[in-house]
Amino acid sequence: MGNFDPEKSAADRFLADDSLREAAATGIIGYRLRRAQLNVFQRFLTVFETLQLRPAEYSVLVLIADNPGRKQTEIAAALGIKRANFVTLAHELEARGLIERRPARDDKRANALHMTADGTAFLNHARTLHEAMEQDLVTQLGGPQARDRFVDMLERLS
Repeated sequence: MGNFDPEKSAADRFLADDSLREAAATGIIGYRLRRAQLNVFQRFLTVFETLQLRPAEYSVLVLIADNPGRKQTEIAAALGIKRANFVTLAHELEARGLIERRPARDDKRANALHMTADGTAFLNHARTLHEAMEQDLVTQLGGPQARDRFVDMLERLS
């Protein structure tokens, strides 16, 4: 009993070495998801740095390209972007010459979004970069089947 030190906490007394006990925090699903998201976003920012393209902008361009003429509100809702934030984002993409806003056919007060020719060329290049990045992530996950299982699990949390 000579080794008992009342000044030490129970955790300190039972710690066999000086390693940090982190499993209780790092094993939390939300924590792991956030760390993975930060890692993927950092990778995205590095890959797209030369294009000066952020993840939200890329998603907006992809949706506009795949859904030409859809209203701003529809694209914003699909991505979960608040209206005020989306207006600013769309304005920036328009100022860069990547998209254009035209009055919607069924509601002249609403804006329909379209890619410009420059925007289409820009997005084609961005998609090539993104596909390479995505393939690296799929490989890191263990292949296409693992990717599909992972996406399915994430869908269950959405």
